[in-house]
Order: sequence, then structure tokens, then C-alpha cells
Amino acid sequence: MRLGLTRRLSGLLLMLSLGGTAPAQASEAQLGGEEQARYLAELKRLYLTNDERKALLAHSNALLDTYALRAGYQVGKAPAQRSDLRYQLSVAGPGELLLRQETRAEQSKSLAVSNQRLSVFGVDPYIHYNCPTSGITCVLNNPGDGSPWITVLRDHQGAADLAKAISFLIRNLQKN
Repeated sequence: MRLGLTRRLSGLLLMLSLGGTAPAQASEAQLGGEEQARYLAELKRLYLTNDERKALLAHSNALLDTYALRAGYQVGKAPAQRSDLRYQLSVAGPGELLLRQETRAEQSKSLAVSNQRLSVFGVDPYIHYNCPTSGITCVLNNPGDGSPWITVLRDHQGAADLAKAISFLIRNLQKN
């Protein structure tokens, strides 16, 4: 494990010394070609379905659950300010994605639920995200207006995977 981390760090330092830039804070999934076909085939195999949309929804929701911001991760916040933040995606209708957000306060155990609809027609399917160096969260931006949309635990690879999955899902919804 140490060797892998050392190699990554060495590669990053080499890239920076040769005039490259550090990895971007935003992601644009490559949505075409062989990479897309391999990605979708792997998801269909993983989720045991022949339906791309079902596989993409299942994968996106699994990633949202994996990288959900839980109260236990919010060290340094007062217990009254800690809360679980969970999301779930579904298809509300043709060309419409529904995002369900659940916020559960740690102390009061109250649950607040909100839903947000996103019409995918006419929007850029690329999901951009930011993972600020300070803090414990990454924020995925709404492809419709660029506003903060989904907040997950700070994990660059997790945010990139989630952005990729949702980008492919939006692209799939735009086709039909």
C-alpha cells in the first residue's frame, strides 16, 4: 500500500515539475466511444440487468449511499449541528430526474425530506464537482444552473465516480 501511494505521489510531483497541473477539482466524464460501452457493460453485468438506465440508477444510488455525509463524520461540529444527509435518484418521467434528499438531525432524530426535479433536456450532461481542501465535503453541481446540488463525504475518487455515473444517467435520459 505504501508503495502505491509513493508511486502516485512521485507521478504527481513529476507531472507538476514538467509543467502540468494538479488534478482538477471538477470532472467531466467522457461520454462517448469504447470507454462508455465498457463502462455500461460492466454496470449491467454488476447489477444483473440488460437495461442501461436501471444499471445506472442502481450504481448512482449505491454511490450516493456509500459517500453519504453521516453525522459521525462531522467531527468538530456541535452535536446539535450534526446530521445525516442522504440522497436517492429516480426517474420521475420522460426526461426528468428526481433527487430525494433526506436530512436526519443527530440529536432530535427528526427527518426532513425534500425532492428536486431536474429536466435533463437542454442541459449539459457533464456533472462538475468541487472538493475544497478545507472541510469534509464534496459538492456536485446542478447541471441545469450550476448551483450546489448534492453534498457528499470528501473523497475525490468517490465524487468523480458519482459525477461520472450521474453524467451517464443524464445522457441516457436525454436519448429517450
